Amino acid sequence: MMDSLSGITAFIQVAETRSFTEAGRLLEISSSAVGKSVARMEERLGVRLFHRSTRSVTLTTEGELFLDRCKRILSEVEAAQMELLDLSANPRGKVRLSVPIQNVLIMPVLAGFMRAYPDIELDVDMSDRMVDVIEEGFDAVIRTGAPQDSRLMARKLGGYQLQLVASPEYLREHGEPTHPDDLIGHVCLLHKFPATGMIERWPLRIGETHIEPHLSKALTCTTMDPLTYLAIDGVGIACLPDFSIRQPLADGRLKVVLEDYTDHTGNLWMLWPASKQTAPRLRVLIDYFKDNILKG
Repeated sequence: MMDSLSGITAFIQVAETRSFTEAGRLLEISSSAVGKSVARMEERLGVRLFHRSTRSVTLTTEGELFLDRCKRILSEVEAAQMELLDLSANPRGKVRLSVPIQNVLIMPVLAGFMRAYPDIELDVDMSDRMVDVIEEGFDAVIRTGAPQDSRLMARKLGGYQLQLVASPEYLREHGEPTHPDDLIGHVCLLHKFPATGMIERWPLRIGETHIEPHLSKALTCTTMDPLTYLAIDGVGIACLPDFSIRQPLADGRLKVVLEDYTDHTGNLWMLWPASKQTAPRLRVLIDYFKDNILKG
């Protein structure tokens, strides 16, 4: 394809300058290279494009017809290049995105992105299930945990911690646990992974040893937002990511418990299908989330 475009460009320059030497000067290649390029094109087409003599170069009838078509081809190529450059400067189009059900975390960033890039259409799947990025046709997904699929590119958006929290009202009524063993007598609000049905382990340790105390399964839920609501409402103790409870902790609706026994650090990742080129609309989305999520 590119060889054909180079040949077309060389042909047009010779046709307009009536000189292989001048065409070579304008293209910054040798006149012999121009001549060979035109000769290869004539061989592929099976016609002569120029009448050549020691004094002049003129177009044949076939060459005149071909020149008109070639100018139109180059004009279309230049228009396509300008369109792509414009897309880079002003991204637009549709991005299909899968994000976890974390309204406090995700919605402010989505709102800000929509204001910053009004020409980009977002198709958002808000779900805690582990989607298949490629098979389901997503442009990008946000996930926790280290990426393991070699077909995907990954960018770390930031870190977070899980914390055990309860409302002051709950702690006044049931007492505040001071040791992981105390949890056996408390109402525990547990997160269940939707893909596996497994209960998420609370990140508790004694010294250097991670432990798994017996937790009463008063309630299990596949999303975090209901657990946050129930903890604030004084129903029980929940293990929640710090980014989802900053405001309730700041205004006193929630209190951290067993902080000295909690040990957790996690990361949030943006993943997208690996390819040689990332579309401008996707590139600005990745950059925007990197710059704005987990910054509160």
